[in-house]
Amino acid sequence: MNSISATAFAVPAVLFVTGLEYAYARSIRKSHVFHFDNSIANLSIGIAERLLYLFMAAGFYKIFSYLYAHYALFHVPANWYTWILLLLVTDLVWYWYHRLGHEVNIFWAAHVVHHQSEDFNYTVSARITALQAIMRYVFWSLLPVLGFNADMVMSILLVHGAYSFFTHTQMIPKLGVLEKIFITPSHHRVHHAANEQYLDKNYGDIFVFWDKLFGTFREEKEKPVYGLTHPLKSYSFLWQHFHFYLELWAAVRRQSTVKAKLRLLLSKPETIDAAIRPTLARKFLRQSKTNKGRHYRHYLNIQLGASLVILCLFAGYFEHFDAWEKLLVTITILLTLVNCGAILEKRRWVHYLEVSRIIVLAGYGCYVVKDPDLFALAMVSITTILISLPVKSWYYRLVFR
Repeated sequence: MNSISATAFAVPAVLFVTGLEYAYARSIRKSHVFHFDNSIANLSIGIAERLLYLFMAAGFYKIFSYLYAHYALFHVPANWYTWILLLLVTDLVWYWYHRLGHEVNIFWAAHVVHHQSEDFNYTVSARITALQAIMRYVFWSLLPVLGFNADMVMSILLVHGAYSFFTHTQMIPKLGVLEKIFITPSHHRVHHAANEQYLDKNYGDIFVFWDKLFGTFREEKEKPVYGLTHPLKSYSFLWQHFHFYLELWAAVRRQSTVKAKLRLLLSKPETIDAAIRPTLARKFLRQSKTNKGRHYRHYLNIQLGASLVILCLFAGYFEHFDAWEKLLVTITILLTLVNCGAILEKRRWVHYLEVSRIIVLAGYGCYVVKDPDLFALAMVSITTILISLPVKSWYYRLVFR
């Protein structure tokens, strides 16, 4: 439950620090490290992960507790040196989770989202998906088996996650002697770079010596170019999450034997035919001819701001909501995030997302007041308005002019 409560405080803290980073970047005339569309896409993915994490946190704690109670090889007491030991072990497990996340297709499918942004700033640290979070916790399940109790593990993971946030910036230069001990922003800039000499380097999260020990360290020399080696060229919330799963599925279907299919799943990402993605993009990402004016930015800011406020309140009072309320709030936020991506992509069907969100909100309001007849009246009213008035045209003129 402490992990859930932390979300209510972590989200505004992250936004505050990101705001400071942006203000500093502007003051030194480097505001180009932020791009509006990229920042909206980055934060949208982060909101979705934090939202879904609210449902997963208690489950992870129970799993860790069960593993510790039934399968712990040792029972490590909590004192100052065992906390240091736990931090070191956690970082070592992270190193191998992270490395495999780059070297194995089924793991890269979840991790690729974190590397899609062609910006590199604190908003990029938010690009974690719920699937990637689950994958990380599977690896961290080793910690209670080694003898660290669930409270220790969950606490150290908060520290671990907080540290990694601060390495996602171009505003902090090299840090002298600290570069020899810790993963610094300079080291992590290398990790996010698409430059050939920087690929698959610097997997560590806190300590740099794992990369040096296992031969994956590279110092920052040439200016990094961020993003994927084959840029995604899309801000679609759904496409960013699932494009590589679709590519992997298409590649697996081409294999003639079960052995070949399994080998591909466990192979490196470069084994996937690069021509698959453009083919899928033409099928799933049909571009609209709608032009975007300046108003869409204001609308996206309002939507994302509202989502962040709702997420903080939802996290702070999570245990006070019943199952239906949790479901309706979750659907509303997710529809909003998909809507943001659809607006960035100029999708004509974004209007239907708006209608869906209004219906969900009406349902939530009627559920709160316990009046199903009111919901029926709301549906009739919404339908009548949509049929009798040119709402769709009004919407496009308002958002995209």
